[in-house]
Amino acid sequence: MGSFKQDLKETYFGLREAAEEKWSDFVQFMHEAWPLLTLLLVILMGIWWYADPPPPRHVMMATGSPGGSFEDLGKKYAEFFKEKGVTLELVATEGAQENINRLVDRNDSVQAAFVETGVAHAKDLIGVQSLGAISYDPIWFFYRGPEVKSSDFEAVGGRLKYFMSKTISVGVKGSGTYAQAVKILKASGFEGGVQVRNLSGKEAVKALQAGEIDGAFIVDAFEAPNVQALLNDPSMHLTTFKRAEAYAKLIPYFHILNVPQGSFNLARNFPSVDMKLLSTTTNILIDDRMHPAIQFLFLEAARSINGKGSFFAERGEFPSFKDSITKESPVAVHYEKNRYPLLSAYFPFWLAELISRLLFVLLPFCVLAYPILQTLPGYRAKRMQNKINRLYGSLKEFEQGLLANYNPAKQDEYLKQLDLLEYQALNIKLSKRLSSDYYSLRSNIDYVRGCLNRGFHQPIQVGGKINLDL
Repeated sequence: MGSFKQDLKETYFGLREAAEEKWSDFVQFMHEAWPLLTLLLVILMGIWWYADPPPPRHVMMATGSPGGSFEDLGKKYAEFFKEKGVTLELVATEGAQENINRLVDRNDSVQAAFVETGVAHAKDLIGVQSLGAISYDPIWFFYRGPEVKSSDFEAVGGRLKYFMSKTISVGVKGSGTYAQAVKILKASGFEGGVQVRNLSGKEAVKALQAGEIDGAFIVDAFEAPNVQALLNDPSMHLTTFKRAEAYAKLIPYFHILNVPQGSFNLARNFPSVDMKLLSTTTNILIDDRMHPAIQFLFLEAARSINGKGSFFAERGEFPSFKDSITKESPVAVHYEKNRYPLLSAYFPFWLAELISRLLFVLLPFCVLAYPILQTLPGYRAKRMQNKINRLYGSLKEFEQGLLANYNPAKQDEYLKQLDLLEYQALNIKLSKRLSSDYYSLRSNIDYVRGCLNRGFHQPIQVGGKINLDL
C-alpha cells in the first residue's frame, strides 16, 4: 500500500488524465458537430426574438385634461415604471373619448389610457382590452347659494324643480364627467329643463366660485384638486343622491358610496347628515398588442399605487374587474388569479423578464434539441467507424489486387500505396473507445507490408482471426 502522498499524486494524475481526455473528446465533438449546433442556435435565436420579443423600454399612455387627477395618477405610474427601467410617456388629451379613439387607431403610438366606465359601451371595440378597474370615481354635484333639501332635487313633472332656471356645468363633451352627467339627467328626466355649459373641471370650479354658474357635475377622485377645492369651500354645498339604489339599478355600472356625517370635515360637521354618492370606476385600457411584460408592469403599478386603499376603497380592492369596459386582457385574468410571476419578487424587472423569456424558449428548444443531441454520440462513433471501414475497404481492395495481379517489379509502388494508407490512418481523429479498431487497422496494414516484403500474400487478420470479407 502506497503512502498518502503517493496516493494523492496518483489520484491527481488520474483526474488530470480524465479531464484531458474529456476535453479532447469535447474539442473533437465541436469540430465535427458545429454545423448542427450552429443551426440549432439560429433556431433558438429566431424563437427568442420573433416568438417572444423583448419588452419595449418606452410606452405612451393617454391620461386626460391637464390639471386633472388622471394627470397626477399618470405621474405616479411613470415614476413606478422609471424604477423598473421603462419610460412611461404621458399624453394629455381632451378626455376619455379621445383616449378610446387613440387606442382604436392602430397607427397611433398610444398603447394605454385611463378611461372611466360609462364613457362608451366598448364591448365590440377591436384591438382594445381592459386591465381592469383601478379606482372609484365619485360623481359629485356641487352648487352654491342656500342649502336645498334633498327632496327638492327630485323630479316633478319631468323637470328639476330647483335648477330648472339655473345653469350648471356637465363637463366637456367626450369627457367622463359629461358621459355620467348626461346619463343622470336623462334618467331623472331633467335634461330638457336645465341650462348646461360644457366646462372642464378646473373651469367649472372657477365659474362656480365666481358665481357664473349655479352648479357643476365633477367626476373625479376624492383626492383630486378640483374636488378638494370645492369640499374645502364653506360656500359650496354637495348633493346627496337620495335614490342612489334606483340609479344603480337603472345604470348597472354605478356604485353607491356611503359618506358618514362629518367625514369630510369634522370641525364643520361636513356633511351634516349621512350621504350617498354615486360612483363609476376608472379602467386601464390597452392596445391588445402590448407586450405581456408591460401589461404585468401596469398591473403591478395599479396594485402598488391604487391598491393601498383610499377614502372610498379598501386596501387591496383594486385592481379588479368590477366594471370592465371591454374584453379583459388574458394577462390581467392570469394576474388576478396568480399575481405577478415569482421571479419578479427576487430579481429586477429586466432580469426577471430575461429569465422568463429564456425559460419560454429553452423548454421547447430542449424538447427539439435533446433527441438530436442524444443521437450525436452514436452519430460521431458511426462516422469514426466509417472512416476505419473505408480504410479497411481500401486495404482489402489493395490486397485483392495483389492476389490477382502481383508484379514484383512494382514492389516499391505497392509499398508507397501502403504508406499512403497508413498516413491516412495516422490522421484519423478518434475517441479512445475506438482505439482497438484503430490499432487493428494499423496492424493489418503492417501485416500486408510484411507479406509484400516476404514476397507472398495471405488473407488479412483482424483481431487475431482470419477475415476473408474485409
